[in-house]
Amino acid sequence: MVCILRETPSATPRTVVGVLLAGGQSRRMGGGDKFLKTLAGRPLLDHAIERAAPQVAALVINAGGDPGRLARWNLPVVADVVAGHAGPLAGVLTGMEWAAAHVREASWVATFASDVPFFPTDLVARLAAAVEEHGGDMACAASGGRSHPVFGLWPVRLRKALRSALVEEEVRKVDAWTARYRLVQVEFPAVPADPFFNINRPQDLAIAEAMA
Repeated sequence: MVCILRETPSATPRTVVGVLLAGGQSRRMGGGDKFLKTLAGRPLLDHAIERAAPQVAALVINAGGDPGRLARWNLPVVADVVAGHAGPLAGVLTGMEWAAAHVREASWVATFASDVPFFPTDLVARLAAAVEEHGGDMACAASGGRSHPVFGLWPVRLRKALRSALVEEEVRKVDAWTARYRLVQVEFPAVPADPFFNINRPQDLAIAEAMA
């Protein structure tokens, strides 16, 4: 583990930019935009925005393709800044670089998966508190004994280090990069239902309908 002197301000709502990760290829769902699938009469993206927006100062959608298909949400749409489907870390970097360029007070990026309709409404607050309490560099969620690194809190100051890891070292696994820093995992209760239940297959939509 590489220890880094923390110079990033504490995470408060006004210093956090939220990034909805919507760039997956949705192979198990049959392709297309999984986040546009309907749950309880609304697209999955609606559910994610409803939960994420109150937790952050600004919210952007990380998605490729024609941004016009997302115009009705009236949010910035940013494609991965690293080409070639580089995975969730590319979305994290995209959020970091967008935040640095567009939100002067932003010191942190919080990432949310757009195919998880029930994630906690206090996610960012709890991740931020854990970073502060344990002197971490970053934090991610966990539940039921599993980590969920796509639900993370990331310091914008590490954007150059992450770009170097992605482009020069071709690092793709989230845990391979976070192992270099002080990562704090925050456990959320998985009963009566796991808040990080994600929609991967058509049958998962039926399960989510029952949960909703």
